[in-house]
Amino acid sequence: MPGASLLTLLDDIATVLDDVALMTKVAAKKTAGVLGDDLALNAEQVSGVRADRELPVVWAVAKGSLMNKVILVPLALLLSALAPWSITPLLMIGGAYLCFEGVEKLAHKFLHNEAEDEAHHRELIDAISHEEVDMVKFEKDKIKGAIRTDFVLSGEIIIITLGTVAASLFATRVAVLVGVSLIMTVGVYGFVALIVKLDDMGFYLQRNQDPSWLRRVQRQLGNGLVAFAPRLMKALTVIGTAAMFLVGGGILSHGVHAVSEFSMQVAQSAGTIAWVGAVLQAIVPSLIDAVFGMIAGAFVLLGVTGFQRVFKKKT
Repeated sequence: MPGASLLTLLDDIATVLDDVALMTKVAAKKTAGVLGDDLALNAEQVSGVRADRELPVVWAVAKGSLMNKVILVPLALLLSALAPWSITPLLMIGGAYLCFEGVEKLAHKFLHNEAEDEAHHRELIDAISHEEVDMVKFEKDKIKGAIRTDFVLSGEIIIITLGTVAASLFATRVAVLVGVSLIMTVGVYGFVALIVKLDDMGFYLQRNQDPSWLRRVQRQLGNGLVAFAPRLMKALTVIGTAAMFLVGGGILSHGVHAVSEFSMQVAQSAGTIAWVGAVLQAIVPSLIDAVFGMIAGAFVLLGVTGFQRVFKKKT
């Protein structure tokens, strides 16, 4: 019957949409490490840009990010159709890269020369305080650098997402990849725009010096926003780094059977402990993933550093 056929079709569509929603949720969870890093990196990219140009720069980078995904999504779909065997190795490479970035951040934090950081800070101050600085070129360089960074991070997101939906129907793969790409782009750059304007919102609220209680509350809120903005940036960096180890280490540990088995055995043993067994069983695998990610990232960093030194000697 036509009515029955229509209902069956609608039911099939609803089932596919449910699958897409579920897969998108899973993929978004697995890309959390990249997302945290993406937020922190892109918020940092606008440092040194004049306040009235921050949003145009963020918008320009967001458009570049969309173009990156327009390139990457078809490539990922082509890869899944022609060489599905390559998805797992690419996932492992992506996981290793995440761990490498995390260790590199820690190394930069604890081993970097403070004089270099001060010099970089002075360069940014000069860029916004000296009229002779070509701000158009400065902005273009910032935008190009941010889009290049986004291309790498978007590639990681797409590969991780592809690994999540590799066994799904082609239509589901397309829907999830497009959905995650749009959600990540809008979410990341919308949040970046909010972050970079938090201090401006605070300064705006501080302006009115009327002694009324309402204006005093407004000024207190402004003071809070001005104080909160740099702390939020620092928190994003810490959370993003931790998430990189959790996500990257998780990808690698699932790809290495011995580590995966060890994690499962330790979690099961921890689950037998009275009172806290259930909690330990839930968090132990993540902790093992993070530690394994740190170790793997450290080895990759040593390899990259060694290669760079050898290459410099030859040149």
